[in-house]
Formats: sequence, C-alpha cells, structure tokens
Amino acid sequence: MLPHLIAGAAAVAGLGWTLWHGVAEPGTALAFGVLVTVGELVRRDTRTEPGVREPAPLAAAGALAYALLGESAGTPTTHGVAQTVAVVVAAALVGAVPQVARGRGPASAQVTRRVLTAGFAALCFQPLYNSGALIGAVGRGPAYALFLLLLLVLTALCDAVLTALLVRARTGHPYGPLLRDELRALLGIGSAVCATGAVMALAVAVAGLWALPVVCVPLLLTQLSFRRFAGVRDTNRQTVSSLARATEIAGYTPPGHAHRVAALSHAVGRELGLPGPDLTVLEYAALMHDIGQLSLVDPVPAGATARLPPGEQRRIALLGGAVVRQTGAPAAVAVVVERQADPYREQPLPARIVRAVNAYDEFSREGAGHADGALYALERLRLDTARDYHPNVVEALARVLARGGVTGVAPG
Repeated sequence: MLPHLIAGAAAVAGLGWTLWHGVAEPGTALAFGVLVTVGELVRRDTRTEPGVREPAPLAAAGALAYALLGESAGTPTTHGVAQTVAVVVAAALVGAVPQVARGRGPASAQVTRRVLTAGFAALCFQPLYNSGALIGAVGRGPAYALFLLLLLVLTALCDAVLTALLVRARTGHPYGPLLRDELRALLGIGSAVCATGAVMALAVAVAGLWALPVVCVPLLLTQLSFRRFAGVRDTNRQTVSSLARATEIAGYTPPGHAHRVAALSHAVGRELGLPGPDLTVLEYAALMHDIGQLSLVDPVPAGATARLPPGEQRRIALLGGAVVRQTGAPAAVAVVVERQADPYREQPLPARIVRAVNAYDEFSREGAGHADGALYALERLRLDTARDYHPNVVEALARVLARGGVTGVAPG
C-alpha cells in the first residue's frame, strides 16, 4: 500500500542520512527516543479496536514534540527532518517488539502512522526554523505559539486521513465513515496529544530535557487510567457475549446465531456510517436480540422469529427489552432490542439493522439446500423491503457480503 511504501522510503532515507552524517545532539535524540519507546510499550491493546484510535498517545506526543523542537534550554537544535524520522522509526520499532511478540495488533500500521505524521510535522517546521525564516517572520511571542497550533491542526488532520486509509486497507470498511470517526476523535485524545506535544516542545526549549518527565506524566497517568477503563469495558462486552449464549444453551436458537448477527450487524452499521458509540450499542443489541425467547414456554422452531406474526415478534422483542434492562446494559441497547420488531419506518437505524441481519441469518439457513444460500436470503429480504426491511439496510448488507462478509463468520 502507498502509505507503507512512503513510510518505508522515509525511514530508509532518514536512517541512512543520520548514519552517514552522525547524530546531532545525541542526548536530546536519546531522551525523545526513550520517550517514544516507553509510549509504545505502554500503549493499549488494539485487538478490540484495531487502528481506529490512537493506542499510544504518549509516543505520539513525544514524536510530535521532537519534530517541533527548535531549542533545548535556549540552545538551538540542528537535528532536522531526517534525524527526526530516524529517531521516531527506531524508537517505534523497538517499542513495537514486545507488542508483536504478544500478538497485540498491527505494528506495521502503527510505525507507518508514527513515521509519516512526525515526518510531516518536521518537514513543515524544521526547515523554516533552522533557516531563521520562522523566527524572523513571527518572533518568539504569541505568534510563534499560534504557528505551532496551526501546524498541529494540519498534522492532526493529516493523521486522521492517514489512519482512515490504513484501516480501510486492512478491513475493507468504507473510507467515509472511518474518516468521520477519526475526525470526531480529534476532539478527544487527538487534541490532548497535540496540546501535550506543543507544550513539551516549548517547555524543553526553555527548561531543557528535565521538562520532559514533568510534562508527560499527566498524559501517561491518563493513558494508564484509560487502560483500566478499557479493561472494564472489555469485561462488560464479555458479560454481554456470555449472556447472549443463554438462548443457545437453552436450545432456543441455533449455535453461533447471536454472534453471527452481531458481527454482521457491526459491519453493516459501519457501512452505513454509524459512529463508534452507536456501533457499540448495535453490537450489544444484536448479541441480545433473541434474549426475549427465554420467556417463552415453547421455543420457536429453530429460533426463527422472522417467520412469526408481527404481534408475536413484538411481544418477544418487548420481553427481550425488559430482560436487557435488568442486566445493567445501557438503556439504548434495550430500546434497540424492544423496537427490532416495529415497522421499519418507525425504527431507529440500529433496530433496522438488527431486524434485517437477523432475518438474513435465518433465511440463509433455510436456503442451505439452494445453490447459493446467501443469494437466496438476500432475494427474500429484497422482496420484503416494501414492508419489513429498509431498502438502504438491505443494500448495505449486500455490499458487505459482496466484499466477503465478516471474516470467520458464516451464516447458517
């Protein structure tokens, strides 16, 4: 992919230039290299959220700070663009080794992102600063800080575009929704990373390298706190996933049905541009969409609720919503479960998705005897778009299936 090729070429050029000409200010380079390495070592696990957010904010802030560093304790630095890239790529590779050994995510994408983002910031800043043109134009006062702010905004936008491209290449998800998610994230962790990088560069320029631990400690503590929060969130997801299996264990639904519907619903939701929080609600609701069947005296044959009369479907959905409300899951999840059997023109988008994907999985099992069960199921959905299934959702499902569906999840 082009970003990987550009990052590889930049890394080779930066390392080659630095080895040939030697390391300028080796103490400063070592300090920032260690900071980026530590940031990579403590980054959060990306197995549940592959690439859609910055997993190592401390490393990102350190790389940005080194790219924007013009002085250290009042002494001008001369490391330039090539050495910036060399230090960042070396630190990122060293920090990624333990993560790769533990199977914790795509190191190549993270290194590519780190190198290109830091290289972009350094290319915009270092030549102007080292030539004296920047100080001559804006001085060292508020205008200088404003220039750094504008440069950081451009760098953040570049990083969002790049991250969306990398995730698009790895997952096949549509680029537009991915980019919107990344732009929304700039208001959260993205702004914190940019602000810390700028403050770090300005602090080192005045106070020297001793400013690094003082400035980075708050971001490090925030990152560690978020890891605890992420652990709690993963525990909640595992609890919901286990609860979803209750209908399978009790014999009300076929094995794997809830997880197939959840995985495919998540893919369709992303295809339709749902933001991250709504995708989480959709996933939880899809996992527990059949939980209301536990209240039935007699199980529905094969758990196929799509064939039931509308009144019976709504009754099961309302029972399911009542159960979900007792689990402590967010209220939005219960609403989706309750409304999955409503007329689709009255449903929120997540409920439309769960309804259509659930029916697709059931129709796929019915079409197992046909030459193409998936095509049979899609045709059944399309025939019922006038009454039961929203056309946009059905077509989004068709696009997801045309790209191969969800890896490791087979209908039926």
